[in-house]
Amino acid sequence: MSTTDRDPLPGPLLGPADIRELAAALGVRPTKQRGQNFVIDANTVRRIVRTAGVRPDDVVVEVGPGLGSLTLALLEAADRVTAVEIDDVLAAALPSTVAARLPPARAERFALVHSDAMRIAELPGPPPTAMVANLPYNVAVPVLLHMLASFPSIERTLVMVQAEVADRLAAAPGSKIYGVPSVKAAWYADVKRAGAIGRNVFWPAPNVDSGLVSLVRRPEPVKTTASRAQVFAVVDAAFAQRRKTLRAALAGWAGSAAAAEAALVAAGVSPQARGEAITVEEFAAIAEHGPASGGGSG
Repeated sequence: MSTTDRDPLPGPLLGPADIRELAAALGVRPTKQRGQNFVIDANTVRRIVRTAGVRPDDVVVEVGPGLGSLTLALLEAADRVTAVEIDDVLAAALPSTVAARLPPARAERFALVHSDAMRIAELPGPPPTAMVANLPYNVAVPVLLHMLASFPSIERTLVMVQAEVADRLAAAPGSKIYGVPSVKAAWYADVKRAGAIGRNVFWPAPNVDSGLVSLVRRPEPVKTTASRAQVFAVVDAAFAQRRKTLRAALAGWAGSAAAAEAALVAAGVSPQARGEAITVEEFAAIAEHGPASGGGSG
């Protein structure tokens, strides 16, 4: 264990006093704009790493590491960790925190990418095998979907998000909260809730509960001749007017209600069904028979 002016260190992970001390030294005040709520409980980050099933040979990508609470726990368990941080001050400080609290052999297995996670298309070092992150609530779903799309090597993902978002991501067809996030996440992975996180493990404490979501990449994507973009276009159209039948909701996508009905019938889906009852495989079948795919009518 390396030493600092706080010799000997009480342990590599950050506690409430460490977090506040780091934030004060950096002049950091968590902002709602970036959805910043820092985890201050070492047991919680250990639990997240354990629930994620991080292995000694994993290359983990972490989005939004903040002050480094989860980063340090991941570095204890994984082979390598690459953190993606958009905040200028936090990105500049994190390598020093890692170097101060972990042995050199561990610290050198850390890489920082100072960027917006929504814009990255490549990462340094070996391809990531896992993603573990405390995602900012306001961008959780788009960041998650972007990372899954951009890095197919990610086999396992565990994200902490707002409890309501966790429920939506893991919702099954037929549920009232099943929607666009549910279907698009299911395109990439088998999705399930993996636990709840209380408010008191964050600083500042959020006014909503948090939840863990596990995503295990499908061995193969959904079998379809339609592209992901074509399938997602159907999904977006179906839920833009979720109270309507698919025949009505997909009229704009297909060119007319009659064309939508033809595509639905060809896909084996009832034109009177609603989007919340349709599986990702069925959405793919509809896309195959849509106008953009050269099938169906119109």
